[in-house]
Amino acid sequence: MRTTSNPVFRNLPRQEGGGYAGFGSGVTTAGQFGNQYSQQPYGQPPQPYQQAPATRAMTIDDVVIKTGVTLGVLALSAIIAYGLTNANTSLAPLFVIVGGLVGLVLVLIATFANKMDNPVLVLSYAVAEGLFLGALSFMFTNIEFGGVGGSALIGQAVLGTFGVFAGMLVVYKTGAIRVTPRFTRVIVGAMIGILVLVLGNLIAGFFISGGLGLRDGGPLAIVFSLVCIAIAAFSFLLDFDAADQLIRAQAPERAAWGVALGLTVTLVWLYVEILRLLSYFQND
Repeated sequence: MRTTSNPVFRNLPRQEGGGYAGFGSGVTTAGQFGNQYSQQPYGQPPQPYQQAPATRAMTIDDVVIKTGVTLGVLALSAIIAYGLTNANTSLAPLFVIVGGLVGLVLVLIATFANKMDNPVLVLSYAVAEGLFLGALSFMFTNIEFGGVGGSALIGQAVLGTFGVFAGMLVVYKTGAIRVTPRFTRVIVGAMIGILVLVLGNLIAGFFISGGLGLRDGGPLAIVFSLVCIAIAAFSFLLDFDAADQLIRAQAPERAAWGVALGLTVTLVWLYVEILRLLSYFQND
C-alpha cells in the first residue's frame, strides 16, 4: 500500500487489505474515524463508502474549494503580519516564533489526534502559519534583520512556489512519474535525512559559527536548499495520490479539509525554501 511523505496524509488510518479508513461522519465528532472501507486487494478500487444519510462523498471540487479557503486565510494572515511588522519591526521575531510553534502544534494535534477533517483546526493552522510567513518574509527582505532589501523577493518566491505546485500537478496527471511504493520510500527517507541534517546544523550552530554551513548562504547551503525544494516538489506527487485515493474510496466530504491541510503544509515548506534560496543569490 502506498503512503505519503506528508505527515498529515501519512497518519490517515489504513486497513490491512488496502484503502484508507473513513473520516468521521456528520454524526460523529471530528477525529473519530469509524465506518471503514471494505477491504480490497491492492490495485482494485474500494467498494463505495457506507455513509450516514447527512454525509456525501468527497469530490475534487471539495478539495479545490477547501484548499483555496485555507490558502486564502493564510495569505490574509500573512499580509496582516507583514504590515504589522513593517510598522513595528520588534513584532517580527515574536510572530515567527509564536506562529511557527502554534502551527507545528496544530499539525501534530491534527496528525496524532486524528482531527485532520476539523475545519476550525485547519483554519487556525492557516492563521498561525500566515503570521509566521508574513513576519519571516519581512525579515528576509529587511536589512535590519540581515535581509537583502526590497519586497520583490517575496513575489518571486510566491510565483516560484505555485509554479512548482502547478508543474507537479501536471506531472502527476500525465503520469510522467508514477507513485510507487519504492518512490514513496525514497521520498520519505530523503525527508528524514533532511530533518536530521537541519537539527544537526541547528545544534552545531551553538558551538560553531554557521553550524554545518547548511544555512549560511555558501555553495553548500545553495545545494542543500535545492535538494529541499526538489524533495518538497516530489512530495506533492504522493500527496496528490493520497487525495486521489480518498476521492476514489468515496470518503466523506469533510475529508477534504485534511487534504487542504496536507497540501498547505507542503506549500509552506516549499515557499520558505524558495525564499531562502533566492535570498542567497541576492546576497551574492
